[in-house]
Amino acid sequence: MSTDVPMMNIPAAAESKPLGPVAKVGHFLDACIRWSTELCAAVLVVAEVALLFANVFYRYALHDPLIWGDELATLLFIWLAMLGAVIALRRNEHMRLTTFIAHLSPSRRALVDTFGAVVVIAFMLALLSPAWDYVSEQWPITSAALSISDGYRVAALAVGLTLMLAISVARLMEQARPLHFLASFVVVGGIAAALMAFKVQITALGNWNLLIFFVGAVVFMIVIGIPIMVAFGLSTVAYLGTVTFTPMLIVMGRIDEGMSSLILLAIPLFVFLGALIEAMGMARAMIRFLASMIGHLRGGLSYVLVGAIYLVSGISGSKAADMAAVAPALFPEMKKRGEDENELVAMLSASGAMSETIPPSLVLITIGSVTGVSISALFTGGFMPAVVGAIAMIAVIWMKNRKREVKGVERAKPRDVIKAFFIALPALALPVVIRAAVVEGVATATEVASVGVIYTFVVGLLFYRSFDWKRLYPIIVSTASLSGAILIIIGCATAMAWALTQSGFSQQLTTLMAHAPGGATGFLIISSAAFVVLGSFLEGIPAIVLFGPLLFPVARSLGVNDVHYAMVAIFAMGLGLFAPPFGVGFYAACAVAKVNPDGAMKRVWPYLGALAVALSVLVAVPWVSTGFLS
Repeated sequence: MSTDVPMMNIPAAAESKPLGPVAKVGHFLDACIRWSTELCAAVLVVAEVALLFANVFYRYALHDPLIWGDELATLLFIWLAMLGAVIALRRNEHMRLTTFIAHLSPSRRALVDTFGAVVVIAFMLALLSPAWDYVSEQWPITSAALSISDGYRVAALAVGLTLMLAISVARLMEQARPLHFLASFVVVGGIAAALMAFKVQITALGNWNLLIFFVGAVVFMIVIGIPIMVAFGLSTVAYLGTVTFTPMLIVMGRIDEGMSSLILLAIPLFVFLGALIEAMGMARAMIRFLASMIGHLRGGLSYVLVGAIYLVSGISGSKAADMAAVAPALFPEMKKRGEDENELVAMLSASGAMSETIPPSLVLITIGSVTGVSISALFTGGFMPAVVGAIAMIAVIWMKNRKREVKGVERAKPRDVIKAFFIALPALALPVVIRAAVVEGVATATEVASVGVIYTFVVGLLFYRSFDWKRLYPIIVSTASLSGAILIIIGCATAMAWALTQSGFSQQLTTLMAHAPGGATGFLIISSAAFVVLGSFLEGIPAIVLFGPLLFPVARSLGVNDVHYAMVAIFAMGLGLFAPPFGVGFYAACAVAKVNPDGAMKRVWPYLGALAVALSVLVAVPWVSTGFLS
């Protein structure tokens, strides 16, 4: 989702005016929250890396496992997630769709942004009291190893919601026009009053009321740029509060359940790892090696682009990190060779879609967490689907460059290729180290990221020596922000999926999909099309958290292998994520390359068409996903 557009925009002229008394209070409050949350989150990221690596070291090297290690990691993790969500809200980095509101005039955009901020406040207010009640509810429960109250852990939810409420209020005080605020308050209050007034009638609609809350309301909020976590969470709260007697305390329990799975701790650690790979110079070393081997061929650097995305994706787990690492290293030289910048962005975008299944993809980790599929099996099954996608990409590149003349490009001498290989070898070894640590039982799928972080630090500092220590703190804070934005979506989507299950919708969906024409093949085709659409609007993680628990049981009942279905779903969502006009990954690629989307949009379709063919192969040939499973 786009994160480069502020939640509330104001004209530049207004920004230069002296702040009024109310705006000054809001600015001061915002600054206090910024410094306190960013520093605490940075400390937590470092603490989690150290703790998980200590778990591995004590268990594998000293044969004396830290019994309390996982409990402490879980406690710190929920605090990291919520503080990260606070930072993401303050920095306007929550996942949200800005495709439509970006075209509004400044005055209309200001009104929509103010309305969005009021909606965020309404969501926080709805859960604030239940969140603190949830702390009281959990306080008598003590942990087994640490023997401390669980209230210390779940207090993170209450504190995080309180701080997000404070940030939203501060932003309104700083930037909102009084008339816009009044209009937004009246509309939001009017909607709430209407839901209460027509509660009986809405309840009488049966499951048709799901269209009001989980289609109409969610789509409306996403379209006007409200963060996805609020769209999911507020629609769930509104549904349960209107048509059921479910206490909001249960909603907090489901959010806690969604965010507290220890396997999800791999998300911030792999995000951190991805940023370190680029900062340490390891990504550049790998790209130089690939360029020395095949850069002299027709379209040679295009092949390098595909290969580089494949290699980097296998380490970083973050698509934004992948593109940011590869584009600056390759694009200048490709432009010198006459490549059109729109073609470059088209290839970059399609390569991002191709590599979604490569471990340790954050989507793989998430899908394993919410569906119970083995993370190790998903990591093993993810390589070959991406190979099929890469072959499809290479076929298009070959077709486009088969008659192209190559001038002024010399083939690298063998000794230069060998030199580049040895320079890149420590970086190329990282995916091997990560996979070996999991397969050999040295580390779990959660802990292995800490091994990767330590390895990257050591190798980067000893071999590449290009790291600027001034970048470390911003990298850590950005890690917390992105992780918080992802994890709170998972929490809200878990609550939403629970509400859909309680309504009976999941059973209806199961029955409908189980009787799809064509049996298992028909089900896979329908799922592929659905996930392409969902991926373009929601990104992979929100979509899979919401629909994974509903659709994976159907797939199992039809005899579809879990890993096969996961690869089809993830590849399809990647295709939707990077497909214009709605795929937000496409616009992220344009932003990385600083290219206008209009020109690139015309060039991306041949590559996406090739990936659609690759998706068909994944659907038809289960071996691609399951052939290497033991």
